Amino acid sequence: MIFLRNILLVGCGGFAGAVLRYLAAVWVQQWAQGTRFPVGTLAVNVTGCLVIGLLGGWADHIEAFRAETRLVVFIGVLGGFTTFSSFGYETMVLLRDGFAVAALANAGLQLSLGMLAVWAGYTAASLL
Repeated sequence: MIFLRNILLVGCGGFAGAVLRYLAAVWVQQWAQGTRFPVGTLAVNVTGCLVIGLLGGWADHIEAFRAETRLVVFIGVLGGFTTFSSFGYETMVLLRDGFAVAALANAGLQLSLGMLAVWAGYTAASLL
């Protein structure tokens, strides 16, 4: 029953985060009209990273959030807003904990394998 409750908490947060992502990205992209550069996505990713850094740092220093709140906010809302924030936070935690090689490996693998996967999927789709 706890597992189901956790899924619902993450899902509700994810819904809110996804809607916020859409609204923020559209607003920023309209603000920067005339550019083909994805400034909306960039703004969402940087904002998500800032927010997860602030909340994560605050939570780690004063133990501010219960487990359920972390599920809703960190995994749900911010995960729905941008998974890039989770990537940034997890990499920073590795650095903070003294695992610089793992942090660099995480960053390198996330970016290179992610781009490779996008290319592979795009290429596969064009063959169909």
